[in-house]
Amino acid sequence: MSTCTTVLKLPATAPGVQRTLTIHHYGQPGARPKAYFQAALHADEIPGLLVAQHLLHGLERAQHEGRIIGEVVVVPVANPIGLSQHLNGRLLGRFDFESTGNFNRDFPNLTATVLEQVRGRLTLDPTANVALIRTALRGVLAASNAVRESTVLKRTLLSLAMDADFVFDLHCDGEALLHLYAAQEQRDEATALGAELGAAAILLEEEPGGSPFDQACAGPWRHWRDALAGEGPVPLACFATTVELRGQADVNDGCAALDAAALLRFLQRRGVLAGDPGPLPEPACEATPLDGVDVLTAPAAGVLVYRKALGDRVSAGEAVADLVSLLGEPIGASRTPLRTVTDGLLLTRAIERLVRPGQKFCKIAGQEPLSYRQAGQLLED
Repeated sequence: MSTCTTVLKLPATAPGVQRTLTIHHYGQPGARPKAYFQAALHADEIPGLLVAQHLLHGLERAQHEGRIIGEVVVVPVANPIGLSQHLNGRLLGRFDFESTGNFNRDFPNLTATVLEQVRGRLTLDPTANVALIRTALRGVLAASNAVRESTVLKRTLLSLAMDADFVFDLHCDGEALLHLYAAQEQRDEATALGAELGAAAILLEEEPGGSPFDQACAGPWRHWRDALAGEGPVPLACFATTVELRGQADVNDGCAALDAAALLRFLQRRGVLAGDPGPLPEPACEATPLDGVDVLTAPAAGVLVYRKALGDRVSAGEAVADLVSLLGEPIGASRTPLRTVTDGLLLTRAIERLVRPGQKFCKIAGQEPLSYRQAGQLLED
């Protein structure tokens, strides 16, 4: 087997401006299981870019040793558009400058169209049903129209991942412990991956909203399973996860090599690669609901002074940070304690210490769903 590297051109946005997407393929096309990786869909989230390089080196070794059983696709730079967006010397890659919004929102939802194409055609063979749905999915996406550069990028990334058994979208937060997002009904897979990575939190979701990449890949299978229950078995054929590789400044070979090795061991356990991954580590945490995450918001402008560090356990009602007003109020009156409403783990913090009214600045991962968290509106831009 040989590596195939494909370079796809995105639509030129102006004369002389041409961005490309580079895709690395390992194994035999169509072999199962298939795994898909992409890094830095939010282009200013750099840790995944380095992890992808270590991942590629590991895959090269596996290929040289003849250990690739399935198919592996890696897009090491998932967002060349965002990587070109600099303003006053700062890379701003989370939102499209062309005003199409967050790069990890609004991926195509093909659920209903595919459903109509496969209805009445299922059998009692779940493997055949999965193959039928994947064929319809590829056809529907290929027939869809896209002209704008960012739309073509999203459609292309989805076309590479939509028939995969395992999808890994590599992100990071501002300041954070390693954690991941996955579907509630795929708790076992998420827990195994979290144990492999040493994740501090595994956040399980049902309908996060916003149509992010992982949901666009895995979410439709639940809908097809339920809608076609009377016609034939439809397994949840895609496990898709967003892996948050700590914080934006956590870019070093030590962490990246460990993360890539953990991802490769997960592929070994799932039969994508041959080899002995050794015993699965004990999970560092229990999976918790995404709607149990308390997202703290600044009530006014000011300077944030944290009382708690990443990884601290906090209790409901406890102050996580102080908001300091800067206009000369009397001592005491100038500080407002900002409190959490849940018992949980301080998982993420914003890099910014000067905050605006309404700015979300940290996440506390708790065990119990919170009443103010609404299904379909769980993801924050």
